[in-house]
Amino acid sequence: MEYIDIHSHIKMENNLDSVIKNAHEKNVVITTVGVDKKSNRKCLEIKTKNPEVQICLGIYPKHVLEITEEELDSEIEFIRKNKNKIVGISEVGLDLFESEEIEKQKRGFGKFVNLAKELDIPVIVHSRKAEEIAINFLENFEYKKIIMHCFSGNFKLIQRIIDNGWSLSIPTNVVHSEHFQKIISICPLEQLFCETDSPYLHPAKKFPNEPANVVRSYEKIAEIKKLSLEEVRDKIGENWERIFGKS
Repeated sequence: MEYIDIHSHIKMENNLDSVIKNAHEKNVVITTVGVDKKSNRKCLEIKTKNPEVQICLGIYPKHVLEITEEELDSEIEFIRKNKNKIVGISEVGLDLFESEEIEKQKRGFGKFVNLAKELDIPVIVHSRKAEEIAINFLENFEYKKIIMHCFSGNFKLIQRIIDNGWSLSIPTNVVHSEHFQKIISICPLEQLFCETDSPYLHPAKKFPNEPANVVRSYEKIAEIKKLSLEEVRDKIGENWERIFGKS
């Protein structure tokens, strides 16, 4: 079974061919995500040239604020038309770090959650500085295929995520982050995924990160859960098949 990076931004890399080659050599499945109209199309272009790369499409909270409702609806329709090429909706969510204009963010985010429900695919959620607001908002949708990406909220909120039956994604900076190490210790393996958030969050605090490094997240989970690397890889592979519907 393969290792899976469920969240990366390889479209931002200048050495795209090398990044894909390195991932292949490490037996890593890349999932790359869109953040706006331009990058959504770049993801589709990458998928056309590299069918083994999985893609998610969406609009990042900051960019939701930069477009009209009509432009947002048009992009959602574009994503719907490309539903057979994607495995999830991302990167979408709420962000109070970049803007306190939360209501328009919520309207856009809600449209993406409803789209994910319609297509029966996961939504990978960005919630920086808006963690509790995002959880409160998501609980209204009664949807289980929710993955909290790089979640930095407190541990009462993390327990709510677990109790809701959602999942958490562990980034590669877990090797030096006590916060993500503790998430691993309390979250059932059945509700964990791994990511790089490439080109960010390098395990050695370098730049750029790349999907091949996602194995470091698997290794840390194996260490903390006292399991073999193969057991962790296989269980997360089962999580992927169950929630993303891809083998």
